[in-house]
Amino acid sequence: MFFKKVPKREEWGWVLDYLPYGNPEDTRPVYQKKPLIQAVGDSHFVLMELVPKGDIVVQSQEKIYIGDGDRDIIDHVKRRIAYSELTHGAQIELPFILEKIILGTESKYVNFYNEAYPITNRLHLLELLPGIGKKLMWGIIDERKKGKFKDFNDITERVKGLHSPEKLVMNRITEELQDEQIKYRMFTTPPKSRTK
Repeated sequence: MFFKKVPKREEWGWVLDYLPYGNPEDTRPVYQKKPLIQAVGDSHFVLMELVPKGDIVVQSQEKIYIGDGDRDIIDHVKRRIAYSELTHGAQIELPFILEKIILGTESKYVNFYNEAYPITNRLHLLELLPGIGKKLMWGIIDERKKGKFKDFNDITERVKGLHSPEKLVMNRITEELQDEQIKYRMFTTPPKSRTK
């Protein structure tokens, strides 16, 4: 359920950085470059470069439509990019935007805490979240047996020692974006080169 097998199309993206003179790695003369937007997808956390329409300028943390159909701001999605290709500014913005996405779709991630299961005899999905060891894992499992978690506050109140469950998810998503070879991918889609 939590492992994604193939890249998914994104409908919405969040602006990480606006590059009025294109990618800084592009060695062509400035007059040949077009503005670019570095963004992260709203659903599957795909990192991408977008080409804006005409003279449109966007701001960091702006949510924009990138799906099929009429787009007000985006001309086209140029390409999917790796975390290492993000600008320094985009890398700084990413955690704030991830947290905003997670809090905006809180029930989806609370559901993860409610439904996470063992991967092997020795490893549980919950343990893949940075900061969760065996003790917290069992605390979560014991509490959810009493009743499903309603929201992040409910998790924090019921599981002693677990603070900011949304940040644990955010940190895991960041790890998955940074490491293209990561073994278990719970929230992001693998790079195209890894799909079959």
